[in-house]
Amino acid sequence: MTGRRLAWMMVAAGLVAGCGDKTAQTGGKQAVLIGQASPLTGPQAHLGKDNENGVRLALDEINAAGLTLGGKKVVLELKSEDDAADPKTATTVAQKLVDEGVAGVVGHLNSGATIPASKIYSDNGIPQISPSATAVAYTSAGYKTAFRVMTNDAQQGSVLGAYAVKTLGARKIAIIDDRTAYGQGLADEVEKAVKAAGGEVVAREYTTDRSTDFMAILTSIKGKAPDLVFFGGMDPQGAPMIKQMHQLGMTAKFLGGDGVQTPAFIALAGPDAEGALASNPGLPLDAMPGGSAFKAKFEAKYGKIQNYSPYAYDAVHVLVDAMKRADSSDPAIYLAELPKTDYQGVTGRIRFDAKGDLAGGAVTLYQVKNGHWQTLETVRSGK
Repeated sequence: MTGRRLAWMMVAAGLVAGCGDKTAQTGGKQAVLIGQASPLTGPQAHLGKDNENGVRLALDEINAAGLTLGGKKVVLELKSEDDAADPKTATTVAQKLVDEGVAGVVGHLNSGATIPASKIYSDNGIPQISPSATAVAYTSAGYKTAFRVMTNDAQQGSVLGAYAVKTLGARKIAIIDDRTAYGQGLADEVEKAVKAAGGEVVAREYTTDRSTDFMAILTSIKGKAPDLVFFGGMDPQGAPMIKQMHQLGMTAKFLGGDGVQTPAFIALAGPDAEGALASNPGLPLDAMPGGSAFKAKFEAKYGKIQNYSPYAYDAVHVLVDAMKRADSSDPAIYLAELPKTDYQGVTGRIRFDAKGDLAGGAVTLYQVKNGHWQTLETVRSGK
């Protein structure tokens, strides 16, 4: 028996027996801790808080409805941690959540944080469902604890590359990525798909997820006269990038992934956002089975949805659905139920393939028109 497993059993036994103040504080119910990890400070905090609030909403609703496991009433409690979208911080956060005795984790937001954290959860047998990490490397490690409720970058990148060439008519394409697991991984998939569709990659440039000055990179790219610039990265970089493209008089189309398909991108880029294109794994919010109802209750409580909160909300429900089927919140028991998941969530039907990836996902293309992201088309994966 591992030390982590023994510690979890001791915590659970103490709660069930009613020992200490914790049980009294929860009205005599067994407290089950659910972890959440995302950037809650820094330039991506708007996305991290969005995830956190999606988790909070799900926990509040489940607790209000009542939950019984193993014949005992249960209350779900949130343990939320700030990983600052940083790989090293993410491992510290993951170990902290493990040490605190969480029964499962929703997170992390970024692939670069999710991937190193996943080994810690795996080593300790803690189920992890990311609502937003799309890098192929996350689930390809083979950890039995790792799942995601969003389409991965192999699916998203293939759609983006083909769309750039076949639908947008771009023949010469420049690619920039932020060197994160997400940005570089998505850019790699786009490059493969562009070439497969008959397009030419005329430039492949790199920046960081902290940079805001892209003039040197863009000046170099401008000389190669691309029809389209693809950026693999997040909105704090995507917004100044498109502004600087226009300052240089570049007429190339701007295309990004889900990291830039946010309200914040439009707010940061202002009028320069007009015409920008981006994809997002999954259906548009208004086309999700529970999208309209989710939007109404979420925005009434937390304000405008940024991006991934419906997926964070669904991730909680998938964890709890597995607990219900196992009649236990013990990770060693309910983990076996997660691969069998067939859950109808807000975002759609959730099933996992052998790797823990979402089966049968979709990718939707959007364009900024009149200051808002407008849906162009949805491509369903054959997976």
